[in-house]
Amino acid sequence: MNLLGDGILLMVVGMGAVFLFLVIMVLWITFSSRILSNFAHLLPETSTAPAPKRAPAKPAAEEDSTLLAVITAAIHKHRSRR
Repeated sequence: MNLLGDGILLMVVGMGAVFLFLVIMVLWITFSSRILSNFAHLLPETSTAPAPKRAPAKPAAEEDSTLLAVITAAIHKHRSRR
């Protein structure tokens, strides 16, 4: 019975240590956030540059046929190894 009691004590101490660490971490992050928010005015302003233009997307039918070809080739190669 002593072994079971020691195991339960070890479990409670371990879970308590983790809980205490998490509470301290949350408090520290909250404290840091409040302190650093006072210095937000010192950060450079973000620019509102337009997003870069992307190449036109492939039509869905072409993407589907390419995907089907890749999957078919992979299955064929997998089966040929057996």
